[in-house]
Amino acid sequence: MAWMLLFIAGLLETLWAFTMKMSNGFTRPMMTLATALSMLASIGLLSVSMRTLPLGTSYPVWTGIGAVGTFLVGVIVLRESLNFTRVVAAALIVAGLLLMKASASPDAP
Repeated sequence: MAWMLLFIAGLLETLWAFTMKMSNGFTRPMMTLATALSMLASIGLLSVSMRTLPLGTSYPVWTGIGAVGTFLVGVIVLRESLNFTRVVAAALIVAGLLLMKASASPDAP
């Protein structure tokens, strides 16, 4: 269950980064509210997942999911540039996430 909560927390990190961009410097009230709520939810779920997962695993996985998710939203939704180097960088982050998951202690849920 902790891994599922951590995954959702990472997706919410992606959401708050996107809504922060859409808030136009916190000048759009609804996007600003969406940013604040998704930030709180993301950090809350991260906190709950850290009850059983180690800090050195959960925090990097959370930020990695957020980083790759935000990269994908930027490219797909916001039509940001896509080039070989950015794809390789995102792939390396995903590889790091998989290694973090694989290296978690066997008794971690």
